[in-house]
Amino acid sequence: MKPTHDHSHDAVVSEKTGIELRPRDNKQDLATAAAREFINTVAELQRTGETVTGDGIVRVVLTGGGAGIATLSEIAALDHAAKQTAEDFPVTRIDWSQVYVFFGDERFLPAGDPERNDKQAFDALLRHVDIPSLNVFRFPALAAGEQADGPALDAAAEFYGKTVDQVAPEGFDIHLLGMGPEGHINSLFPHTDALLHAEGSVVSVRECPKPPAERISLTMRAVNRSRAVWLLVCGAEKKEAASQVFDGGNGAEWPAALASGIEATLLWVDKEANPLL
Repeated sequence: MKPTHDHSHDAVVSEKTGIELRPRDNKQDLATAAAREFINTVAELQRTGETVTGDGIVRVVLTGGGAGIATLSEIAALDHAAKQTAEDFPVTRIDWSQVYVFFGDERFLPAGDPERNDKQAFDALLRHVDIPSLNVFRFPALAAGEQADGPALDAAAEFYGKTVDQVAPEGFDIHLLGMGPEGHINSLFPHTDALLHAEGSVVSVRECPKPPAERISLTMRAVNRSRAVWLLVCGAEKKEAASQVFDGGNGAEWPAALASGIEATLLWVDKEANPLL
């Protein structure tokens, strides 16, 4: 009896948008698969030197959220396992000295606050791998005595915008994205045209519908200057948004539908978020 092929994990490309759906059973399966592909992709770019800027340094944007942090944790675990078996069983590894790390958005909170994306990424991944601290480009933090909704927020956004423009002048190689049930990505929420169509690389955000109200975010323009955009999506509450992304919904209502990699856009989903089920 011939073994049957399990088609439940086969990639499906949308005829409308060209987005590639990557279905998995659950969050852990998604995180493991995305982490493996992330490692292989980054390592291959380093091997060939064909990075977005052509200098051999891979520029990646990290995200928070449940699926995002699970993926970062899995990257760390796979990196550790590869390091432990390197002498006896060489496997694909990332040279972290040749990776520049950015963040898609940040809550404008003091440094080290557990709600900050950079803190969560540090705990899940960055403290476990051999990446130089100078290769990690964090959004500025709220300093003592500053008002979160004051001029410091705009100054922080301007600073990070200049950093992105100088260090990633040609954009990013991979941009990881989480997504909210209403389709927000980074800190770009529905029905906020000024944010969705902002010029430049970075924008300050006030009156964000999801607390804290003050944030800093890469713009949609910056997201779409990435060679590859990967959306990491889990949960039944995000199924409608995933469907809108896959089928090319109204971007004003579903901002994630506006996210598009120059070469590839991958929509990783668990079974509950799969728009085809």
